[in-house]
Amino acid sequence: MEMEQLCSLLRDLDALKQHPDDLTSTIDRMRERLVAMMNPAAGAASRSKIKDMSAEVVDNNPYSRLMALQRMGVVENYERIRDYSVAIVGIGGVGSVAAEMLTRCGIGRLLLYDYDTVELANMNRLFFRPEQVGMTKTDAAVQTLSGINPDVVLESYSLNITTVKGFETFLASLKAQSSHERSTGVNLVLSCVDNYEARMVVNQACNELGQTWMESGVSEDAVSGHIQLLVPGETACFACAPPLVVASGVDERTLKREGVCAASLPTTMGVVAGLLVQNSLKYLLNFGQVSPYLGYNSLKDYFPAMEMRPNPQCSNPACVHRQKEYMESKPARDAAAKTKMEAEASTENECPVHLDNEWNISVVDDEETETSSIRNTPDILPEGLVRELPDADSYAGPAAPVSSSAIDDDDDLEELQRQLDALNAS
Repeated sequence: MEMEQLCSLLRDLDALKQHPDDLTSTIDRMRERLVAMMNPAAGAASRSKIKDMSAEVVDNNPYSRLMALQRMGVVENYERIRDYSVAIVGIGGVGSVAAEMLTRCGIGRLLLYDYDTVELANMNRLFFRPEQVGMTKTDAAVQTLSGINPDVVLESYSLNITTVKGFETFLASLKAQSSHERSTGVNLVLSCVDNYEARMVVNQACNELGQTWMESGVSEDAVSGHIQLLVPGETACFACAPPLVVASGVDERTLKREGVCAASLPTTMGVVAGLLVQNSLKYLLNFGQVSPYLGYNSLKDYFPAMEMRPNPQCSNPACVHRQKEYMESKPARDAAAKTKMEAEASTENECPVHLDNEWNISVVDDEETETSSIRNTPDILPEGLVRELPDADSYAGPAAPVSSSAIDDDDDLEELQRQLDALNAS
């Protein structure tokens, strides 16, 4: 734990060299890290790093239940999760819970973006603790997450991405190589912000980079929410079908009233965060079906789903450019998908369903089997068994004529009947 904190301090010093104008915020972050290091309770229950994920079922293995997904056939190779990087923009009610879920799942690298500080008003939500009040949300998140899973590489950025400088830093960090040289760039961006301006900034950055991202949100009354997958050029971007507030050109900051705040339920935010991370895991580890759009209405337990295609007349030039690229590469992509399907189909036909066939059971096609060959083939009985009745092939002659003895038997019966009638009459 202390080594991780020292590494964070070194990263802050390097950042101070590169951006000396950001002196105040960097010093504040370094001070908060030193305070955390001096707190003996912070690292009391921390664990050491684990080099390789193991499926061994023991009490001190934090990955055994995750690796069980691989053994049960849900995921082909769960350990690949360590190769992926995810950026979370907005460490609030949804973003902080999503960050904790990904950390517990063992994600390789996590980039955290937020400019706000922890307040007592945040305590109705999950994740943050009262003793973290006053800390930046990114530093408080690093403090908590590093204690949960020290194997995850954490990078925090306390900045406002809606400013020109903040956007440039945000864009550069999405392309930069990890300090641990684990990967270059990010594999997925999760937008967990609470305003349209920040969403449009994330949309612009991801369109410029061709970066797949997922957007999430919770309604002001805290009883509904949604998640959405956005693939530049393939699906609608956030500017293709903007909300009414954005389309009308109204500054959303003018809609807020003094002394009035949005409602917040940890239950709704927890559900939306769970849906978001579940969709992210399916996308990264390639299992199940990734939802393009999934809504949640807690009042009716209703989960609407839909797909949204890109708008050819989108107001975002980067989106239109990505749409053009996608359409130009579509023939090659379709041909590759067809080849893959044919290869998989041939592999399925060649390989037996079961390698072990103890009872020598085989499946015969009815169309390929001639009924005449089956009829003319004599049935061979096991040793010691004989036929009691003749089969159809050996007994096909006409019925034998009625013999004279059978007629005599009928006369005897008539005589016997007359004798019985006489006895009854007397």
